[in-house]
Amino acid sequence: MKKIKTILALTFTTLILFSCNKEEDATQANQAKGETLKVTQEVLDKISSLSLNNSDVQVIKNTKLDGTTEDAFLVEGCIVITPDQLSKMDLHGGITTEQYRTTNLVAAPKTIKVVGLTGTGTTALTTNMRAGLQAAINRYNNLGLSINFTLTFSSSTSGANIVVRRQTGSAGGVAGFPSGGNPFNSVTLYSGLESYSVNVNAHVAAHEIGHCIGLRHTDWFSRQSCGQNSNEGTAGVGAIQIPGTPSGYDATSYMRACFGSNETGAFNSNDIIALNYLY
Repeated sequence: MKKIKTILALTFTTLILFSCNKEEDATQANQAKGETLKVTQEVLDKISSLSLNNSDVQVIKNTKLDGTTEDAFLVEGCIVITPDQLSKMDLHGGITTEQYRTTNLVAAPKTIKVVGLTGTGTTALTTNMRAGLQAAINRYNNLGLSINFTLTFSSSTSGANIVVRRQTGSAGGVAGFPSGGNPFNSVTLYSGLESYSVNVNAHVAAHEIGHCIGLRHTDWFSRQSCGQNSNEGTAGVGAIQIPGTPSGYDATSYMRACFGSNETGAFNSNDIIALNYLY
């Protein structure tokens, strides 16, 4: 495993936004107050064993696609994991082949049906969000991976594998990890994204879909993209470097923990190597 060096605080010349929305996370955590689901030491130990950061695990009210809510854990600020999903996730001997992924991936080959919500409700995607989502899907499909995506914009979620919806909040998004060989079933894009370009919307949409298919942050070891020096944790099992990708900070990867207002939405060469390695 590579040695993690101390990273000096950076001065950013561009506005830094968060793929893992902090303001909305706090609201959701407050809504969950008083619920029976608890962050116990057993829960923290299980999260740590999955090579995930357990330093700020919260209980939230997660809104499901049918409009009902469920208690869930919020991990690393933007990953939703239900108790049932947590109990079923396992390392199966440890992470030994991929660098920045979760313990679960999507079973391939697979066609993943994505639905971007439309209509007049508050969950309907804005024009910028729809354009960004389309660009993100196109970029995935252009790679010729063993998973491919279809995209429709509709108020119906029938048959969808991933539903992309809007929610009130600062610029950013939230998603979850695969389960049972299937992608996480929803991506939430926060309304603050409407103030930013289609390229930024494409970046965030692609990032959250990346989580849905099993990718972690490429700067898990430092969160340098957020101006931090904090390790998300490897739980002693490591994160094995994918051949041909950098061992240090990759300033343009679409799976950085935080993003800037000047994002293009494109995958860099290392992102492409990693996606082709996984799928």
